[in-house]
Amino acid sequence: MPEREEYLNSEKYEIRVRRYDAPGNIIAEISQLNRIRKSNPALQTHSGLRFFPVHNDQVILYGKPLPVRGDVILVAVSLDPFHVQEATIEVPLWEWQLPDNGTVIVHDLMRDTKFSWSGKLQRIRLDPAELPFAIWRVIARSGD
Repeated sequence: MPEREEYLNSEKYEIRVRRYDAPGNIIAEISQLNRIRKSNPALQTHSGLRFFPVHNDQVILYGKPLPVRGDVILVAVSLDPFHVQEATIEVPLWEWQLPDNGTVIVHDLMRDTKFSWSGKLQRIRLDPAELPFAIWRVIARSGD
């Protein structure tokens, strides 16, 4: 339509052929995020969202409890799209009435790896070239 700036060189009104396997696509990450969201009902609503302390202004840490099992989903996100960010986070051990030196099992849901954290202070590294965020399921008991 003439004289309408909205239509002028607007991608939303153009048909473009895209290579979905081109460098920089995030199809795998979005697919994994959708699987994580679908398999964790707590992530399907905003209820119960809480923010936790992080010792770096360029990183946020938030979490949601999983009511059925008492586990917590923790998400750390870098706010800096250009630089690696390292931060000390405070794992909410108080959620399970654990002492500050307590141990929890951590399942990295994006990388599908398991490890443990001992102590409420943990050091993390978020690299925008790899993955500028992390999603963990924190389990306060032995097992899965």
